[in-house]
Amino acid sequence: MEFESAGPSIVKSIKQRDLLNTWLRQYARDQSIPRMSEYQPARIEDERPDLVIYTVDSSTQPPRLTIQSDGTRMSAAYGNTGKGRYLDEYLGARLAPMVMPVYYACIARRLPAYTIANMDDIYRRVVAYERLLLPFSDDGSITHIIASLKTISEDGGFEIKNLIRGNDKLPVPKLRTIIDRDLFHRAPGRIPSGDELEFS
Repeated sequence: MEFESAGPSIVKSIKQRDLLNTWLRQYARDQSIPRMSEYQPARIEDERPDLVIYTVDSSTQPPRLTIQSDGTRMSAAYGNTGKGRYLDEYLGARLAPMVMPVYYACIARRLPAYTIANMDDIYRRVVAYERLLLPFSDDGSITHIIASLKTISEDGGFEIKNLIRGNDKLPVPKLRTIIDRDLFHRAPGRIPSGDELEFS
């Protein structure tokens, strides 16, 4: 599976960009992957319905990912909860070959991955599924991944229940990237006041 090289600006969702910027600040500080315990984005509670946390066992090849929590919206999209299950088994034979390579690339590259795929809801409305994966390391290897999973439709409303498993068509990939450029967080610029200009 091919992945494009991208910078943080590729991420469309403002909330996903906030999650990525928090990761980038910690990455830039030490030039290393953040620890899970140090990752504390603002308004994280508001995002929990769209977040899934995985533990990663890198002692096997390919690595095994276990779902430790799954957001309520994503449970609805998949039709059931996956907490405590291996991700590949939860996805099943149809979806795993399409989805797992994204997680494996995130682990192998030790960098965030961002993908967009289109799918139809039960009323044939096109829904874009935006996935941001952030890797974390507690012992040198990748030990955790946080996935932020957003669904949006240009038609406005859509039916999320069984969105991913509920139709015969597989999701259509539109974008697959590894975020490997501009790996720093650029804080918003501030214009000096007149006093600062006068005495600088």
